[in-house]
Amino acid sequence: MKYIGRFAPSPSGPLHFGSLIAALGSYFQAKSRQGIWRVRMEDLDPPREMPGAADTILRQLEAYALYWDGEVMYQSQRHNAYQAQIQQWLDDKVAYYCRCTRKQIKAAGGYYPGTCRDASITEADGSAVRIKMTHATYQFKDEKHGTIVIPSALAEEDFIIKRRDGLFAYNLAVVLDDIEQGITQVVRGADLIEPTGRQLSLYHQLNVTPVSYLHLPLAVDKQGYKLSKQNHATAIDLQHPTPTLIRAMEFLGFTLPDDIRGGNTEEIIDWGCRNWSQDLLPFATEITSPFSNGAL
Repeated sequence: MKYIGRFAPSPSGPLHFGSLIAALGSYFQAKSRQGIWRVRMEDLDPPREMPGAADTILRQLEAYALYWDGEVMYQSQRHNAYQAQIQQWLDDKVAYYCRCTRKQIKAAGGYYPGTCRDASITEADGSAVRIKMTHATYQFKDEKHGTIVIPSALAEEDFIIKRRDGLFAYNLAVVLDDIEQGITQVVRGADLIEPTGRQLSLYHQLNVTPVSYLHLPLAVDKQGYKLSKQNHATAIDLQHPTPTLIRAMEFLGFTLPDDIRGGNTEEIIDWGCRNWSQDLLPFATEITSPFSNGAL
């Protein structure tokens, strides 16, 4: 089977150093295996999106010589596919409507106790859709970190696949999209280790062979906070990408020779593809960014 990987940023802002790490790791993993690297915009949440961010992200990838294969997928164009799957599960009694609030769930101990599972609630404004957890995943193998154990309360929870506000849930969309794009391995940041069990449970519910997972170390600031758009991490430089590219590759475990450090972005990326190994990756799931507070 041909290797197919992907990078799936959210257009809530331009790429920062932390998201560049995810892009590079997924790109090197795919291209070192003569595989395909796809790009998908996870534009599921319009209130959080920044106008023009999707186009900016694509320009940033090109500036860092990260060229994707095929057309870019946009989740905002996939709503019919998500709704069709949800409706099938509702018809098959695999999913159900739920009116419980976060406050009620918190009062019940923090995990959803299945209050509406057998309540036969019909569709109404303010109802979420949950899937019945019949394929709980209690552990999975990460290609770098080995066996990851998932707490049973989390693994067994009936989780939301469509939110109360009508937006589709990330866990549902990402699985259906990875299947649609033929993804064979997901390479992403360690902040997404926790939802992996839920995504695996959906693969089993769909009777589809799951992808494998490799989680990269997170870039955090000096206070230990993840670099993120919500934390106003600085966008990577479009005009002078080479210094940031080199620091990002060092973050991933590369030791670049002097002649490569003096090359252009295409030469550096090509060398990275030829010399990449996931064994280079640090075992830590969090590493302090070389840039103070995310500044470049």
